[in-house]
Amino acid sequence: MDEQLINVSVADGVGVLELNRPERRNALNVALCRAIVDAVGSVLADGARAIVVTGAGSSFCAGADFGEVYTDGFRDALYAALHVVTDAPVPVVAAVNGPAIGGGTQLAIACDLRVAAPEAVFGVPTARIGLAVDPWTVHRLAQLAGGGTARSLLIACAQMDAGLAHARGLVDRLGGTADALALAAELATLAPMTLAYNKLTADRTDLPVDDPMLLRAFEACWSSADLVEGQRARTERRSPQFHGR
Repeated sequence: MDEQLINVSVADGVGVLELNRPERRNALNVALCRAIVDAVGSVLADGARAIVVTGAGSSFCAGADFGEVYTDGFRDALYAALHVVTDAPVPVVAAVNGPAIGGGTQLAIACDLRVAAPEAVFGVPTARIGLAVDPWTVHRLAQLAGGGTARSLLIACAQMDAGLAHARGLVDRLGGTADALALAAELATLAPMTLAYNKLTADRTDLPVDDPMLLRAFEACWSSADLVEGQRARTERRSPQFHGR
């Protein structure tokens, strides 16, 4: 992993991925996208039970690096990075510390939850430059913030500040990186199997409610040692210690 492109750490069950191209406002190029894929795998291997994604400097992510966006391989690298975040089996929180434009908004919505600082701005101005985002991005925007917000961002090329994004449901909480880290620390104490099931089911609304994969994940929660621990902790009036099994 290229430490010049992304800073990675794990502490108390929380993995932190800090995009580290501040001189380019953390714009995504092929190398950074690949570093995101490697970083997610790295923090999961180190035991992270929640992940925070943020940006160094004053921007979360200014979008695609125009020096590479038109090159072969960029789209594959971008969508590999987005989907490794979405498909992570643990909650992922975006600490949107500044502008999140284009690919930056895509990265933010790939996360499960978004905490936005006052400086945060969201936008997907692809129609101004003749590019397009994939159908997953359009559907994800609509799922998170509604069709009106998706159309405003994609068709009107509107920009939304943190307050408006919060009012529209695109942002879950207003606050800085410390608030995102506190949220992730709380998530890291919750039952991992239940969180993974909730995340899977919320993300796969294309599947019928009786889909075998969803039902297996559901039943696994009900037969887990974590369920027993939750019951015991409640009886003993203490905080549960979940282990994801």
